[in-house]
Amino acid sequence: MTERKATIERKTGETDIQLSINLDGTGKYSIETGVPFFNHMLDLLSKHSLIDMDIKASGDIDVDYHHLVEDVALALGQAFSEALGERRGINRYGFWVLPMDDAIAQAEVCLDLGGRPYLVYNFANQKNMIRDFDCDILKHFWRSFADTAKMNLHIDQKYGEDLHHAHEAVFKAVARALRMACTADERALDAVPSSKGTLSK
Repeated sequence: MTERKATIERKTGETDIQLSINLDGTGKYSIETGVPFFNHMLDLLSKHSLIDMDIKASGDIDVDYHHLVEDVALALGQAFSEALGERRGINRYGFWVLPMDDAIAQAEVCLDLGGRPYLVYNFANQKNMIRDFDCDILKHFWRSFADTAKMNLHIDQKYGEDLHHAHEAVFKAVARALRMACTADERALDAVPSSKGTLSK
C-alpha cells in the first residue's frame, strides 16, 4: 500500500488552517486551534485512531467558535479523502461501542468509507455548554467532516449525564471506528472494496 498522507491549507476571511495527517501513524498529534476543549477532542481523535495529526488553526473566535470548528472539519475530511486515495485494500467499514467512566456515557458509532457522504447524529444529552463552548457546534463538525471525507457516519450517543464525557465517548468511538475502517485487509490489498469495482467520489 502506498504512503497515505495528506497536507491541506485552507485560508478564508474567517479562518487560517494548516493541517497534515498520516493514516499509518502511531497517534502522534500537535494540535492548536485556540479553543482548549476542541483541542482536547481532536487530541483524542488522533490518539485513539492511531492517525498522526498536525493541526494549526486560527480564526475569528472572538466572534464565535463556529467558523473555526467547521473549517477545521472541512480541512480534516479533505485530508482523509486525499490520504485514502482510491481506497484500495481498506476494510472500508468500521464500528465501535465505547463506554466512558462506568457507563456514564456511551457512544455507538458505525461508518462506511465508501465515498458517499451522509450523517446520522443522535445525541441523548441535551445540555449545550462546556465553559464557553457550545457543543451544538459539534454536530456541524461531524457533518462537515463526513461530507469532505466522503464518509457515511452514524453517531448515536445513547445516555450519560456528564456532557464532557458524552462528547469524549463519541470522539473516541469515531476514532476507533476510523482505525478499523482505514486498516488494510491483508486478503485484498489491491482491491477496491466494492462489488461495483469502484467507489463513488
